[in-house]
Order: sequence, then structure tokens, then C-alpha cells
Amino acid sequence: MTVKSIIEAIHDTILEEMRRDPTIIITGEDIGKRGGVFRATQGLYDEFGPMRVIDSPLSELSIIGTGIGMAINGLHPICEIQFADFIFPAFNQIVNEAARIRYRSNGAYTCPMVIRAPYGGGIGGGLYHSQSVEAYFAHVPGLYVLAPSTPYDAKGLLRTALRTPDPVLFLEHKKTYRLVKGEVPDEDYLVPIGKANVVRAGDDLTVISYGLMLHETLKAAEIVGREGISVEVIDLRTLHPLDKETILASVAKTSKVLTVHEDNLTGGLGAEISAIIASEGFEDLDAPIRRYAGPDIPGVPFSPPMQDFFMPNAAKIANQIRDLAAY
Repeated sequence: MTVKSIIEAIHDTILEEMRRDPTIIITGEDIGKRGGVFRATQGLYDEFGPMRVIDSPLSELSIIGTGIGMAINGLHPICEIQFADFIFPAFNQIVNEAARIRYRSNGAYTCPMVIRAPYGGGIGGGLYHSQSVEAYFAHVPGLYVLAPSTPYDAKGLLRTALRTPDPVLFLEHKKTYRLVKGEVPDEDYLVPIGKANVVRAGDDLTVISYGLMLHETLKAAEIVGREGISVEVIDLRTLHPLDKETILASVAKTSKVLTVHEDNLTGGLGAEISAIIASEGFEDLDAPIRRYAGPDIPGVPFSPPMQDFFMPNAAKIANQIRDLAAY
């Protein structure tokens, strides 16, 4: 085992997988000699050269479009979107092309590609460098959406994604890049797509989260645990498809549920999770399902006090847990 940050785990996985598989190509803005804006690709250009580490034009549509062309012609591209906020010019390519190629060709073609996108707020990035985009894409059949919260899961899920014959949107919360560290096995391992992780066992209620909010939720669970409230915490890891089995098993155990995510409340992942529980786990509930999320405003503010107002945190989540536990 080696202690790594999330960004180190991602870098090392790309490096190891590119050494293993010569069909893996990486492309994106400034990912070559500069090593990417977050240094996720640092040193790769020196080892693999400009034919496998390709600096792209400042055009997300072309990054994804050329990636799709590579994927259906025998390569396995990693397409980096420098900030998830800028993924929308490529929305049509991802949703109408990459996600539907297997279906529209009746299985004759697949589209093995990984789209890496740093997302989320809390870093003073303002409106165009802080967005959470997962809900737009978790609606799309044919597209896997992953959001690891730990270095262990970042490495295991990215390696799985790079061995998957279909498109994967790999969301990396940028605030966790160097903030979150943990043990990572030195040997080859995989984390399965579609399997959530119960990271904390509890009896009184369940909190379901992912990404940066998973860590805030764990802090909140520690706070209320000292008050006698036993919280079970689930890290989704995969946002599409959701792991209904793990979610419903926890609901049957605790009978109370809170979902937490940073994205806007309306139409967020919490709504889909709540619908699943309401339709398939209703009889296990002892209280209404609660959702807690970022407010429905157009973006994360730049002003530090307003950013703090927007971002869910451990203290706010602890208050939500107390209210639900007392119901």
C-alpha cells in the first residue's frame, strides 16, 4: 500500500494503463508538455510523445468528436475536459453520438472512451469553474457516469473505465485532488462500475452522497455520532447506473434517508434516488425522504461568503441529520 492523493492516483493510473495498452491515447487542452492545468498528465508527453499525448485546440466539441472517431477505429481515447463547466459545447457529441453508437449500430460498433472532467465548487473558481454537471448526463442510457471520492476508488474505477468498451464520463471533484489522501494498493486492482460502497455502518438513518460531499457527510456523521445518532453513510461512486440494491438494503435497515449533493437541488441525483426509494422501498420508511443540496441559483458565487452560503458542509449536513433523526 502507498498513500496517495486523488490526483496522484489518477496520474498513476493513466501512466500504468498507457504502458499496458498502446491503444490508449490522451487528448485535451494543455495536457502535453504542461501536464494539464491540474498536472494530472505531468510527464506523460515525455514518455509517450505527441502521437499519444495530444494537445488539442481550445474546442471541447472537437476533443470529444475526435475521441469518438478514435474509439470506433480501434483506439481507446481519454478525452480531458479542462473544467466540467465547458463540457456543454460537446453535449451533442456525448449524448447523441458516443452514448448511442452501440444501440444505433445494433452492437456492430462500440465507443470505448473515457471523458475526464474536473467538477465542483469550493475553490474560489466562480461561476464558470465550479459547476456540477452530473445530473445532465446521469439521465443518458449508454453512458456510464462515475464520481470517485477517494484515491482508492479513483484508481480502481479509472482502471475499470479504461477497460470498458463503452463511453464513461469520469467526474473528478477538483477540491479533493490534493485535499483527500488515502492508501492505494501497489498491485493491479479494479473497482466495479455500478457498485456503491457503505463507508460507515449505522442504525438510525442513512445518508447517501458522493464526491466532496461524501467527506463532509462523514464529518457530519462523526459530529452527530457524539450526540448518540448512528448514521450509515453510502458513497455512490457510480452515478449511472445507480446501485439500487445497496441503497434499498440500507433503507430497509435504518428506515430514514437523507441524500446530499453539491449540485442544485431541483432535478439532481437526490431526486432520482428518492424516486427509487419511494417506489421500491416505501414500506421500509419511517419518515419522509429528505434531500439536501446546493441552492437553486445559477452558479457557485465567487465571493467567499457567498460561496460558503452555497456549499453544503459538515455543520449544515449535521443539522439536516438531527432534524431527520428527531422525526
